[in-house]
Amino acid sequence: MEDHKNDKTFEVDQHLTAHGRYYAGKMGSRFYISLRDKRKILGSSCKQCNKTFWPPRSICTFCFSELKKTVEIGPLGTLETFTVVTYDEPIHPRKAPFIYGIVKLDGADTGMAHLIDEVDFEEVRIGMRVQPVFAKERKGNILDIQYFKPL
Repeated sequence: MEDHKNDKTFEVDQHLTAHGRYYAGKMGSRFYISLRDKRKILGSSCKQCNKTFWPPRSICTFCFSELKKTVEIGPLGTLETFTVVTYDEPIHPRKAPFIYGIVKLDGADTGMAHLIDEVDFEEVRIGMRVQPVFAKERKGNILDIQYFKPL
């Protein structure tokens, strides 16, 4: 039997690319199509809990009811919290430095992470009112909202 006590570990430098498709479902499809074609932001509402979710979802987080109704929300909202990103990662949608924030749109009970721009890092604050800036060329994804900026 071989003795492996002195074996050294090594690292393999390997990069994988995975191609795939994501099915957004009925609720997600409505959301992305409305965002792309009409620049309107939709949420889903629960009659039982009286909550509206952004982004929309098919099942209520609180009571697990099926959600079928979409409602227009926003486009204005409030910055609930934020962080300044100072490093680059391949998954980031832009080069650092930039601000990520949780934006709770008017008419929604939940917030969503998105980019915050057109504000100095020293001036961004929790409770700041924001509005979306839509991409000129929209493709049916969350970056159809390029970022949120202060009112």
